[in-house]
Amino acid sequence: RRRAAELVPDSAPHLHRHLRWLLADAAARDAGADPAFLRAPLGDLESLWLRHVRDRRPFQYVVGNEHWRDLVVAVREGVLIPRPETEAVVDMVAKVQGFEAGWWADLGTGSGAIAVAVARMLGPEGRVFATDVSEVAIDVGRLNVQRYGMQDKVEIRHGSWFEPLEDLKGKLMGVISNPPYIPTEDLPGLQPEVGWHEPKLALDGGKDGLEHLLHLCEGLSSVLKPGGFFVFEVKYLLTNGNKQSEFLVDFIQTKWDSSFRDVEAVLDFADIKRFVTGYRR
Repeated sequence: RRRAAELVPDSAPHLHRHLRWLLADAAARDAGADPAFLRAPLGDLESLWLRHVRDRRPFQYVVGNEHWRDLVVAVREGVLIPRPETEAVVDMVAKVQGFEAGWWADLGTGSGAIAVAVARMLGPEGRVFATDVSEVAIDVGRLNVQRYGMQDKVEIRHGSWFEPLEDLKGKLMGVISNPPYIPTEDLPGLQPEVGWHEPKLALDGGKDGLEHLLHLCEGLSSVLKPGGFFVFEVKYLLTNGNKQSEFLVDFIQTKWDSSFRDVEAVLDFADIKRFVTGYRR
């Protein structure tokens, strides 16, 4: 632990917590726990630990999991690590009247964390259709669906945004997405754990960070049924979340006022306008 702190002094408090987690995982493996939740035997800990502190490899990639809501989500390089702030999206879904029986789309599902969390709340008729263009995300998403026994509730489809949902036009109760929204010029300034290791495909939102968000807005009206709900996450560390969300609200209201109602920016727990929500008329 002392060696790790010397390598990355400013991360020492986090390293102590991470080291305990890594040791607990290894001990659980040696005790015969489910290996799907673990990544390495005790003998490999030193090399894994050095990769974490020296190469700034995210700890979630070291152990292969992230604790998110009440889930232990499998992750690996090539898939965005789900953030605590994104947990609020699931709570917003749960407030939609009749959500339990609806069909939902999780666009750019990544690890499948949102899809699995929503699916676990649904009733017998409810379904989640999760899409992603990344082959790695498709594999990891399916792993998490299987881990929680949600194969009958979640269907993972490979493709970009709405493309795999042609058969669901006008049938969805809700659309959820945490798309790439970091302006391209901000990517070099990300902390190493993010910029060096997490997939650019899941981070780069184009020149102003809005490229994918605007594309999602364009396709919403074709897939949502009347009264259908949508929620997008639009804020990241180096972007102006309030400005970005307010622009998106104004854009939707100006261009599609006849198609959507109650469009608004929603605060996260830090009082930042992180989400944009609304309903299909």
